Amino acid sequence: MRPLVALVAVVLLVVTGAGAEDRVIVALGDSLTAGLGVAADETYPALLQARLRREGFAYRVVNAGVSGDTTAGGRRRVDWVLRAHPAIVIVALGANDGLRGQPVAAMRDNLVAIVTGLRTGGARVLLVGMRMPPNYGDAYTRQFADAFPHVARQTSVAFVPFLLEGVAGDPALNQPDGIHPNAAGQRVVADTVWHALRPLLQQ
Repeated sequence: MRPLVALVAVVLLVVTGAGAEDRVIVALGDSLTAGLGVAADETYPALLQARLRREGFAYRVVNAGVSGDTTAGGRRRVDWVLRAHPAIVIVALGANDGLRGQPVAAMRDNLVAIVTGLRTGGARVLLVGMRMPPNYGDAYTRQFADAFPHVARQTSVAFVPFLLEGVAGDPALNQPDGIHPNAAGQRVVADTVWHALRPLLQQ
């Protein structure tokens, strides 16, 4: 529980330091969002922050990525995220559910609960999809990938089909583990997310 408390304290501290005119975007995710293996300013949330500033949008991006987190963990963090009064929440969870072979139905239910809770709290939501490598079996990988657009349709939220589009499987864009994007890969991820995030922004 202590890591969660520490995370929330950091989130609230960052938001408190924002200008009064700044709206808040929270990136709720796992190690892909936290930026495991890259510098803090190389993560895709930090890159989104830089782009927002360059393009004149008064938003503060809070990186609420926790390495190893699952959709169940994200579901438990919804109330804490809402304490930051976010205008937008990017939900990028599910990779660890898949890597652990957890039931797709449970993941889908968690995502619906996360999205519903965030929207009830007044946030707009951008849901980000994930895919599993083929060695998890055709049936599981297909069901896993299909869960994300299903949730997006059910909850009527903005959607990015695949967080690692153009990055997954490319050694030049990944760290040696083949899972986590390197700095160049994070830039591609930021571009992918930006195209879906941009229509949700208010000038």
